[in-house]
Amino acid sequence: MVTSTGTGLDGSPYQQYLYAYPHKTSYRALRPRPLLADVWRAEARDTLFLYVHLPFCEMRCGFCNLFTRANAPQEQVTAYLRQLRRQAERVADALGDDAGYARVALGGGTPTYLTADELTELFDIVTGTSGARLPGVPLSVETSPATATPDRLAVLAAHGVSRVSIGVQSFLDVEARAAGRPQRRDEVEAALGAIRDARVPVLNIDLIYGIDGQTAATWRESLDAALAWRPEELYLYPLYVRPLTGLGRRAHGRADWDAHRSALYRQAVEVLGAAGYRQESMRQFRRADVPDPDGPDYCCQDDGMVGLGCGARSYTTALHYSFDYAVGVSQVRAVLADYLARPADDFRHAEFGFALDGAEQRRRWLLKSLLRAEGVDAAAYAARFGRPPAVDFPELGRLVARGWAAPDGLRLTASGLARSDAIGPWLTSARVQQAMTGYVPR
Repeated sequence: MVTSTGTGLDGSPYQQYLYAYPHKTSYRALRPRPLLADVWRAEARDTLFLYVHLPFCEMRCGFCNLFTRANAPQEQVTAYLRQLRRQAERVADALGDDAGYARVALGGGTPTYLTADELTELFDIVTGTSGARLPGVPLSVETSPATATPDRLAVLAAHGVSRVSIGVQSFLDVEARAAGRPQRRDEVEAALGAIRDARVPVLNIDLIYGIDGQTAATWRESLDAALAWRPEELYLYPLYVRPLTGLGRRAHGRADWDAHRSALYRQAVEVLGAAGYRQESMRQFRRADVPDPDGPDYCCQDDGMVGLGCGARSYTTALHYSFDYAVGVSQVRAVLADYLARPADDFRHAEFGFALDGAEQRRRWLLKSLLRAEGVDAAAYAARFGRPPAVDFPELGRLVARGWAAPDGLRLTASGLARSDAIGPWLTSARVQQAMTGYVPR
């Protein structure tokens, strides 16, 4: 049996967004540093995911705990692209000529913080140095209302962008300001129009619920404003107030915050369902008349991810690795400066990471499936690990008993999906929990 620990199923439904497992705060310095050529030698490398991290934004939103720097000087952006190319060269050497990418994503930060010319240089690194086939494979790019400009979008379109995700958060200016994101509605609408004019196949709009002052009526206003653009996808995020963020440095919250966020979530599920959207997870909703644009080529449970850039993670079967991680402004700048100062041959090694034994590999596979609406494919799990998931995770019966999972425990009910941010931490292993608890936010 694979044992688990966590903060419990009876606590807040809003404990932690388990977008990756193990969480990056469980990573530690790898000593000695393994060579990437050794790390990847036994891995399947024909359907990899390439993720490129740009740690720059025009502002630092009040809720943001991502690794990013606001308003970086031009010389640092130039130096970053130069160092990114050096890293890409060493990683390509380590992977070998048989590496192939099934999809590519540019994230951050805000990749479109770069100018159109800088984006062109970035794509030269992605295609010319890393060898990604663009156009040719699904390509997702994150943007913001201030940087989704026609000239930048033209560069994305020329390289076959298939999905653009824009962080709107709220269509109401007063709510955006309350979330620490000053923006104007007309700027948001102009950016959405520019994305549609660029004929990107998939538009994703991010919204946040639980903002101070937000009501059911104002939440509906944002939902309706987003739906007016008929986005192929919507991601709805409950607001979290985390240490070292803008919101985390001032008083925030209300006594009934959990109940309020839950009510707004249920409202959104109803509104989007009536509008023809299919729920894929607690956060993701996809228009039911739009096929999955990404196709079946990449399986996040099994296939590897190659990360380039200061804040990117890489995943192999037995090792997840990255560079150092920070949230506070001064610490982010220190980690970024360290990345920029590294000799090129440092990029032949993995620096920080977490080694996954067989138990952690099974747990990751389960979590990456269970927290999706379609649930766990028991046959695929058994083919991968040699036994049914119920043997490894008998505690899933507790979810069934509460009505949060189907009778076999392998698919969450609607009530279970709503509690994904509690179920994920509950299923996190004791080893990962201990490492996360030992991490000091900085």
